[in-house]
Amino acid sequence: MVIVDKGRWDKSETLKYKHKFNKKWIKECYRILKDTGTIWISGTLHNIYSIGMALEEEGFKIINNITWQKTNPPPNLACKTFTHSTETILWARKNIKKCKYKFNYELMKQMNNGKQMKDVWTTNLTKPSEKRCGKHPTQKPLELLRRIILASTDENNIILDPFSGSGTTGISAYKLERNYIGIEREKEYLDLAIRRYEEIREEIK
Repeated sequence: MVIVDKGRWDKSETLKYKHKFNKKWIKECYRILKDTGTIWISGTLHNIYSIGMALEEEGFKIINNITWQKTNPPPNLACKTFTHSTETILWARKNIKKCKYKFNYELMKQMNNGKQMKDVWTTNLTKPSEKRCGKHPTQKPLELLRRIILASTDENNIILDPFSGSGTTGISAYKLERNYIGIEREKEYLDLAIRRYEEIREEIK
């Protein structure tokens, strides 16, 4: 038996409060995003539907609904539902005319053995080797962020992660020669991200 406690930020809130919060930070993302930029948001069924609604309410147009299928999901201990083995990733752009957002289609096709890449991505959960510096309860695998970054950015672009966590987006951005800005309110996770960055920097050297 394990205790699933992700932190105080994950505690249940009213639907009205949750949606208001989602609209607030998504509105700020819209404000600073370039017209040629895009936004990626991952989530589980507990939050992703509010996220989708908030995106449209704040001026975004959803491009794709990616299903991340986990090959090794944690077991369902309660045995009262199907095992939760997927997360949804929404990819969106500004809902403006002639929006020329970045999509590296040919690269994605090349990475998929010459075939169009579909909207179901299958990967493992975060590898133990990616948690050497510490753990974060919702840490994403580097492989997942690598694909997202390669799909929608070019070298030297600026990537913002307003919920930086353990810094996976930043580590992936650094390895792919993109610039990165991360925001994190928990010092514990900020320190973890710094340790991961210092480790990967030494490996690259």
